[in-house]
Amino acid sequence: MKLRNVLIAVNDMEKSIAFYKNLFGLNVILDQDGNVILTEGLVLQDAKIWKSFLKKEMIPNSNSCELYFEEPKIEAFARKLDQYPEPIVYVNRLKTHDWGQKVIRFYDPDGHLIEVGTPMPQTKETL
Repeated sequence: MKLRNVLIAVNDMEKSIAFYKNLFGLNVILDQDGNVILTEGLVLQDAKIWKSFLKKEMIPNSNSCELYFEEPKIEAFARKLDQYPEPIVYVNRLKTHDWGQKVIRFYDPDGHLIEVGTPMPQTKETL
């Protein structure tokens, strides 16, 4: 079995596409009427479709999971976030963990938690 994609529900598809394109360089691979597949396996689904399947409301800023990205030039990325035309809601600004990794955490426009960190050394177990 293989994990193929990660899907998040979004309220404003165009705003979310722009967010992930402008900040992370993700591009649209396929747009299927409310379901948009981006590069790197991220799928955006219109929240109305999501709610119709689940029959439940979305819970923004639930902090129950996060999207994790790695960026070796994290200081430049932090400046890019500060200059983004829409307000960014931070969990923590750029900081360095005890083990040396630099990270920044914030929410996307729909309250999905995102972490961007510097790459960690690869071990045999993570390859």
